[in-house]
Amino acid sequence: MSEREADQALVARAQGGDRRAFDLLAGKYRRKLERLLSRFIRDPAEVEDVSQEVLVKAYRALPAFRGESAFYTWLYRIGINTAKNHRAAQARAPAPVGFDAEAAEGFQEAGQLRDAETPESLLLSKQIAQTVDAAIGALADDLRTAIVLREIDGLSYEEIADVMNCPIGTVRSRIFRAREAVALKLRPVLGTAPDRRW
Repeated sequence: MSEREADQALVARAQGGDRRAFDLLAGKYRRKLERLLSRFIRDPAEVEDVSQEVLVKAYRALPAFRGESAFYTWLYRIGINTAKNHRAAQARAPAPVGFDAEAAEGFQEAGQLRDAETPESLLLSKQIAQTVDAAIGALADDLRTAIVLREIDGLSYEEIADVMNCPIGTVRSRIFRAREAVALKLRPVLGTAPDRRW
């Protein structure tokens, strides 16, 4: 049984009134959901609150879930919309994206972050992480969401298109533009030539 089929079975049970089935789904995706929300919301306590709000909304909306998309893409879409609404209600500037070495593993070109732990490499890693954090945090919401879902959460272009409710070509464009914006900020830190991305 595939992961999607297992999720669909749990959704069917939850739609039939089995609260434990929904709890299993919530437990499975809570950490990923919180990681996604932390890209929009700075305060960890608020991330927990909004995560809980997302799960409540998902539970209430579950009877209307038809299974046309994977459960987690549906849940992520609810999460993104809830985070945006929360941020708008708080009237805050875009929150910077938390970025750590574990998250950096998702970047294909993150080899520099895995060097031996010399003081120089640790300083460079910290500078790179801060630069990437600031660059992603400064992106428009649609670009930030696309790059986080792709590079940190590892979703496919198709899954991202489903989560963001847009054509796959738009997803490709957003990810390309986000990568270019991050590369522009990283070039001075890495000392790369203007004609090279990294």
